[in-house]
Amino acid sequence: MEEEYIKLIFGLKLKQIRSDKNLSLYGLSKLTGLSKSYLNEIEKGKKYPKTDKIALLSEKLDIPYDYLVSLKLDKNLAPIGELLQSKVLKEIPFDLFGIKESDLIDIVADAPVKVTAFISTIIEIAKHYNFGKENFYLAAVRSHQEANNNYFDDLEEKVIKFAGAYQIDLKQPVTSRELEEILIEEYNYTINNKELDKHNELDSLRSVFIPKNKTLLLASHTDDAQKAFIYAKEIAYNYLNITDRLYTFSWIKFDNFDPVLNNFYASYFAGALILPRETFSGQIKHLFDKDKFDKNLFLKTIESYNASPESFYQRLTNILPKDFNIQNLFFLRFAYKKGSDKFTLTKELHLTHHHSPHGNETNEKYCRRWISLKVLQEISENKSEQNHIFDVQVSHYPEDNVSYLIFSSATKDPFKNNQYRSISVGLEINRQLKRKIAFLNDEKIQIKEVGVTCERCAITDCKERKAPPLIIEGDIKNRKTEEVVLELNKKFG
Repeated sequence: MEEEYIKLIFGLKLKQIRSDKNLSLYGLSKLTGLSKSYLNEIEKGKKYPKTDKIALLSEKLDIPYDYLVSLKLDKNLAPIGELLQSKVLKEIPFDLFGIKESDLIDIVADAPVKVTAFISTIIEIAKHYNFGKENFYLAAVRSHQEANNNYFDDLEEKVIKFAGAYQIDLKQPVTSRELEEILIEEYNYTINNKELDKHNELDSLRSVFIPKNKTLLLASHTDDAQKAFIYAKEIAYNYLNITDRLYTFSWIKFDNFDPVLNNFYASYFAGALILPRETFSGQIKHLFDKDKFDKNLFLKTIESYNASPESFYQRLTNILPKDFNIQNLFFLRFAYKKGSDKFTLTKELHLTHHHSPHGNETNEKYCRRWISLKVLQEISENKSEQNHIFDVQVSHYPEDNVSYLIFSSATKDPFKNNQYRSISVGLEINRQLKRKIAFLNDEKIQIKEVGVTCERCAITDCKERKAPPLIIEGDIKNRKTEEVVLELNKKFG
């Protein structure tokens, strides 16, 4: 048991006993003869009293000595004990957000009952929504991205240094072949394109890395862009000297936070290598400077890189905040099975604040006017067998009085039959965006009034509605009930 944990448990117990006996710190100091500052340090978990001091506290507070030194907590403090004993606080990267663990301990020590109630509530919510530690770690990474506007200058610089050291021309599309050569020649990798196909259980995996002999197993149906990304991630792990890592792509499970964070860093490095900042930023500026939106040019820009549309959109979320000062944006990835009426949000990112289009975990129907869903329906129904459906839309949310310019692409899921995914980046329309994008007033860009979910949408003439506005109707009913109650209070009060 860690010393810090033992100190904190003793301090929490002492504070609870003092509060139960209606004693102030000053009062406990007078009662025991111990200084107020010393007692305060004990209660905050910063000091652990010697045996004679514990005996004194036991005598004056009329509490058994064994109870004071025991690590067992009563039901009011038990959730805090479980949290501390699980060492989850050690796994949360507080330093990424400028928080010291000691600050958190101070909060726990200052208001143990409130913190206990909060922790218990979080546990109940987690159980209700099947929220596991994987979700928690991924949420922590996402918060780290949002806190840094999803741009990491040190990784960008390392990509440039790597390209210089290995003579990779960042002005030309990076091929999987040149990255594979680096893995084999420099890092002694063995590439195997056959083994994964022998195991039906692994049909959803693109790659598996065997660290013992540095063998990288690849799914044979992985295209060149996917290979390039996987190779670039492997290079990142080696070039950045990352050892605590995930070994499958996509991930199966992880037991602590570091591999999740390192997976993000490796993915960022890979994206920055395949879609280099200087070239990428210049192409986006060229697109934004046009008076009319050039759809063909946008698609050609995506195709100019050896990257998937998802990688391209992810890269937009790095470059737009940094090079264009467009910081109010969101990223959404949806999954959809042909013939289904359900759209699943599998990934989202919000920069500067939580934007109107966002995830909803209560099984409500996402607004069918969203361009993200429209392109998914189109690609699942298209008879020309196009691999990529793209569209652009201005979405206006009347409830929040905010509008977004949204780019959205839908592609087939290469690993699942009759399944598709869409990637969208939305930019909040404000004065800043109007100065940056010349084609915002292009009349050919469709403008749609949208909601978040049907159940919460007040738009009355929506032909795409999939469920009645139950939440809105409930709110209206509650407001009317409150008004009648107020009138009755005035009448009889």
